Amino acid sequence: MTATRASSLQRMARRAAREREEALEHCDLCSAPIAPDHRHLLDVSTRELMCACRPCSLLFDRAAAGAGGRHYRLVPDRRLRIDDFAMDDVAWADLRLPVEMAFFFDSSEAGRVLAYYPGPMGATESLLGLEAWQGLTEANPVLDTLEPDVEALLVHRARGARHHLIVPISDCYELAGLIRTRWRGLTGGREVWQEIARFFDGLDRRARPAARDQRKETAWAREP
Repeated sequence: MTATRASSLQRMARRAAREREEALEHCDLCSAPIAPDHRHLLDVSTRELMCACRPCSLLFDRAAAGAGGRHYRLVPDRRLRIDDFAMDDVAWADLRLPVEMAFFFDSSEAGRVLAYYPGPMGATESLLGLEAWQGLTEANPVLDTLEPDVEALLVHRARGARHHLIVPISDCYELAGLIRTRWRGLTGGREVWQEIARFFDGLDRRARPAARDQRKETAWAREP
């Protein structure tokens, strides 16, 4: 191989490497390339998610000594599937939600639990009766283990489904984005409901089973 051809191949390899790196997502803190499966930080005041590489996410881990204070929170990666979740149609109606899919999280900024439902306009806040939520937590003590701001109860009851999961708040925003971008017409269209079914199937596969009366000391157990 001639020197000219070798040099040309090296330039092509460097260009291909740059293009691959540019196609990757980047850490919002240090700009390092990150894999598609990465952790997130939540800006508590703005509710914005930030992509984080592993070194940066470790700085904001709960075990770290107060890194970032209360402004940024590392989004956990636990997912729990609660098959025996106690909520009938009456309890759902008491939550005063206009649709049958929603997520609930404890907002430290608002000082209370907030409810949002995803739709064609994105995630919309709904009025949530405090008494109704208290009744739900009394029937399902596992809800007391929700990490404020960064974990949510995600409920899907539309079209006969019955999914009740504790998930990272980033999963809820991902679902909201999926619905907003795929929704067509008045009822959403076939494609969006297929995507929603695939989304929840994926969550079910990734989630560990948990009981509705599971307490904090066991709910936080991690797989080895």
